[in-house]
Amino acid sequence: MTKKGNNFSIGNIKVGKDFFFIAGPCVIESEEGTIELCKKLKKIFKSFDMKFIFKASFDKANRTSISSFRGPGLKRGLEILKRVKEECDVLITTDIHTPEQAEPVAEVVDLIQIPAFLSRQTDIIVSASMTGKPVNIKKGQFMSPNEAIKAVEKASSTGNTRVFITERGTFFGYNDLVVDFRNIIRISKEEIPVILDTTHILQRPGIGETSGGDKEFFHALALAGIVCGVIGLFAEVHECPEKALSDPGTSVDLKSLKNLLKDVKLLIHTFKGKR
Repeated sequence: MTKKGNNFSIGNIKVGKDFFFIAGPCVIESEEGTIELCKKLKKIFKSFDMKFIFKASFDKANRTSISSFRGPGLKRGLEILKRVKEECDVLITTDIHTPEQAEPVAEVVDLIQIPAFLSRQTDIIVSASMTGKPVNIKKGQFMSPNEAIKAVEKASSTGNTRVFITERGTFFGYNDLVVDFRNIIRISKEEIPVILDTTHILQRPGIGETSGGDKEFFHALALAGIVCGVIGLFAEVHECPEKALSDPGTSVDLKSLKNLLKDVKLLIHTFKGKR
């Protein structure tokens, strides 16, 4: 089992020792737009002396509607992410959706992400882990803490112990998510690092053609995650969220991110060494 925060690094990030963010757009919308957003995010996180991993998906395979924008696809998406990595000099992560995507994605990214809806799929988890890259398993909305722990065990069965969980809420009825902050504590007790997805936990799934969201809770829920012991935060960020081609109801703008980072710095300093 992964020892919390003491056994691995992602690039220059020492997991569990360096508080970090995973941030970026839900999906790659354009090459130049993705690069420009990454540059702005890098500048913001540098100004707060905060480490981050840039995230963007090449395909959103679980959109509500058949007509929803999905992204540029594997080949073109990886070309864009490779350029982002080289030009911006940042760490990169993206999702995989089939076992066959693990190897080509591993050639470009520093961290492989398993989407929430695929977090019980053994072949995908094992394929990602076998690349040797660190793996972020996004806990499905339908998963208990014990099931999330079992997903980590699937990954570590390959010998790859560089694995962590992202908490991103639990279904509450059909069109709402609720965050059970006890999950963070329960999973962390198993010495598995946990980060909190601060934007998907705001989601109102399956309403209309796209999911809605309650962004008024973004700031408070993110800080609550820190109190409960997360080692990092995840946020989908867009320069103009209302125009985002995926998750406009939960993506946050750069100003909201900056405001959060001010309080994050204060809070992690307060809790440093107290857990």
